[in-house]
Amino acid sequence: MYPFGKGFARYLPFLLLLIPVALYVIFYFGPSMLTVIYSFTDVKNVPGSPVHFVGLDNYYDLFFSGNSGERWRSIANTLIFMLVVTIVQNGVALFVAVLINQRLRGDYFYRAVFFLPVVLGVAVVALIWGMMFDPLSGPVNMLYGWLFGYKDMFFSSFTHAFGYIIFVQIWMYMGYSMLIFLAGLQTVPKDLYEAGYIDGTSKWQSFRHITFPLISPSFTVNMLLSIIGAMSTFDIILATTDGRFNTRTMAYDVYKETFRGSLEMGLPSALSVIQFLMILAFVVFAVKQMRKREVEY
Repeated sequence: MYPFGKGFARYLPFLLLLIPVALYVIFYFGPSMLTVIYSFTDVKNVPGSPVHFVGLDNYYDLFFSGNSGERWRSIANTLIFMLVVTIVQNGVALFVAVLINQRLRGDYFYRAVFFLPVVLGVAVVALIWGMMFDPLSGPVNMLYGWLFGYKDMFFSSFTHAFGYIIFVQIWMYMGYSMLIFLAGLQTVPKDLYEAGYIDGTSKWQSFRHITFPLISPSFTVNMLLSIIGAMSTFDIILATTDGRFNTRTMAYDVYKETFRGSLEMGLPSALSVIQFLMILAFVVFAVKQMRKREVEY
């Protein structure tokens, strides 16, 4: 039954896998391991410069050096960003997916509208909301003045800029989560709802005891994508505030220290390792909790 024959042909699948494995090792696994190694050294972004092993000095400097307060604020911002984006984005996406799944007229149009921000790109999204949130002539500020009698600085506000970035992040990627939920909803057998209707269940009871347990795999996928995406986000911050006004996150700090900071590579490498470990911890916890709720039918 082996489809590749005998002799040398038996090794053809392994030969075909050599190229993708080599690409994975060269462009992903290799740099990841080098990042871990660099985090224990004083390597500099200067060709030919000497490299010395410094142990945990880079990790110590991250949290106990003179500017460690900024690191702690970045970690706090990252956790807040991840929690709010994960909860709100998936909640709104699930609500919209349930509505569209009711076979409304023009449901394909609504899918396209909600998914459109995903394909726009970060630069376009930042430009759109930069004009919408313009402090002088933006339509949102005009609406604020008309409804509430005050105006905001939006992306230039020290107290509100981070909240607006969270809003833009949710607006941009909610459609992606919605499609995953919608795919899960369309796999739920209709006869289960009919049986529940005969037994006298309400719509909320049907959603709680039929819909939600059966779409738990979709919920798990969305949770993982939201956690990983939110904790790795730096592009929307770079395009809107460039890290000013208390909007820095760990991912932004890694970018700034690597490409726009000093020539030291050990410190951003250590921060990258810590960021990876935090993402791994949250992902493992989320998967463990969500797997308990998944059911088979």
